[in-house]
Amino acid sequence: MTGLAGGTMDRIRAQRKVDMVKVLAFDTFGTVTDWHSGVSAALYRLFPDIDGSELALDWRRTYGPALAEVEAGARPWTLLDDLHREALERLLHDRGVVNATADQINSAVHAWHTIPGWPEAAEGLRRLKRRYTVCALSNGNVALLTEMAKLNDFAWDFIGGADLWRHYKPASEVYLGIADLMRVEPHEVLMVATHASDLEAARSCGLRTAYVERPREWGTQHKDEPVNPLDDYHVTGMDDLATQLGC
Repeated sequence: MTGLAGGTMDRIRAQRKVDMVKVLAFDTFGTVTDWHSGVSAALYRLFPDIDGSELALDWRRTYGPALAEVEAGARPWTLLDDLHREALERLLHDRGVVNATADQINSAVHAWHTIPGWPEAAEGLRRLKRRYTVCALSNGNVALLTEMAKLNDFAWDFIGGADLWRHYKPASEVYLGIADLMRVEPHEVLMVATHASDLEAARSCGLRTAYVERPREWGTQHKDEPVNPLDDYHVTGMDDLATQLGC
């Protein structure tokens, strides 16, 4: 029997890989939304004497360590909004802002609820939704993610906020939790993110992974991560992912 040509075999393998996926789980901050632009704009408006871009970057850098404290049991379960509030108050104090009002702080924290989506994100998600179950899988809470979705017209089938599991990524409870709720096997879930650490943790739980290029996630601080051959897909945006998945 004559063997199939290499190109044909590659297409068959690619189609089998696509057919295995049933659920797409999306990181939100940075992957489908432009947090730096949204948060820095709010900070410039609320605190005009401070560099809003620099403050947004420093604020984001507090994110990982704060979540790690919760996951390590060093502090009880705490919503991301409250972690954000604590970090911002500390950062403002360090910059000499000691008279910030409660309204200013609350408005700044709320800015994470209303960050804009990347230009192609909403339409790309709608394309993907025609074939797959599309879920947010984020360290944000459900209320935050719901407001974000309504603002940006994100057509999620399900919103997976960290408060559902009372765990933050990269905890396995989050990745395995979405598979369990959707009644699928972990390998039938494709984790979509722009953060290599998120994808690495998802793979360790048996999920498939798609890396999304977002070189401007940190504003002018260009982010450039090398291609990881362990990722099933490497895409430039939600539209590219939809094309690669045949949507």
